[in-house]
Amino acid sequence: MNVLIINPIPYTSETKEIRRANSIKDTMIHGLCAAFQKCGHSVTLFAAEPFKPLQEEEYPFSVIWAGCALKKVCMCHCFPFMPEVWRYIVKNRKNIDLIISSEVFSLNSLGAALLANDKLIVWHELAKHNAMLKKIPSRFWYNIVARLFMRKTCVVARSAEARNFISRFCANTQPQINEHGVDLDKFRACEEKDDSFVVCSQLIDRKRIDGIIDRFGHYLREYNAASRLYIIGDGPLKERLKELVESSGLQNSVFFLGKMTHDELLPYLSRAKALLINTEKDNSMISIIEAIAVATPVVTTRVPLNASYIEEYDLGIVGDWTAADLASVSGNCAKYVSNCMQYRRRLSNEAKVAQFLQIHANRMTKME
Repeated sequence: MNVLIINPIPYTSETKEIRRANSIKDTMIHGLCAAFQKCGHSVTLFAAEPFKPLQEEEYPFSVIWAGCALKKVCMCHCFPFMPEVWRYIVKNRKNIDLIISSEVFSLNSLGAALLANDKLIVWHELAKHNAMLKKIPSRFWYNIVARLFMRKTCVVARSAEARNFISRFCANTQPQINEHGVDLDKFRACEEKDDSFVVCSQLIDRKRIDGIIDRFGHYLREYNAASRLYIIGDGPLKERLKELVESSGLQNSVFFLGKMTHDELLPYLSRAKALLINTEKDNSMISIIEAIAVATPVVTTRVPLNASYIEEYDLGIVGDWTAADLASVSGNCAKYVSNCMQYRRRLSNEAKVAQFLQIHANRMTKME
């Protein structure tokens, strides 16, 4: 099967100034494309050129780094428009068997819907209106464009919250959810845990890493002075957070490890008693999926869309967590690890591929 995957934004950029990464091989979309290829399909990935890595890379599938148009309106970091996608579909429509495009709120998805709707699945993540320009473009798009031109488009949500949102505008939203996947051959489960916790995050305001440091400090003083916190990631708040650690007297317990590749961070993530999250704004978080894949419980706010199944399947603690919750997840670590071991099987990229193919097969059957 020839599969076209349209994912303009392979990794998050917080600002208009996109900082090119060295590689996309640790991104979610690379894992999904590689899984399709591994399952015997021919894959072409369309991604926006401003996100092209600094270093040349080879991939097991075809990648087209497409230029962006109308950049003042269609800003590359949040609403990129790639006209080349439209031209590619027109030229290759007969040879394409399946198209998977990210987000309903996308000119690229609209092009696919207009040109090859019978082959399209829109993989939708957003669970509320995009905040760009006071939500006016988003409200117009969902209420007018989506209802007029994507009414029959097959939409698969990445979370229950996203499904509940997008089903208000797209009548052919599927009941089943297909969340992000992970490479279980790389993210191997580890049931033995060290006396440590881990943060895998950009060091930016909305992640509220300062709150994690504060609560971990309380945990050290009230419950376990020997524990360690590893902070993996980089960002503009790094020096300020380091100053917070030093002023709080935690420099012997909190360690900043910088930005790491998957191979570098896995020893810390897989051996930690929990991944700690204190975000104020996020969609589905890949770090949550990666933690569960290595059997590491998650302690998080309710903000991430994938926090719902952490609570449902008892994979950690969800809510406005405190030092007492760190003590609880530490004391009950074996239970949470066991639950993660059971759940992780659902997270493989191959399982995500199988679900997409089943949805596509069901649609083709109905069309016959």
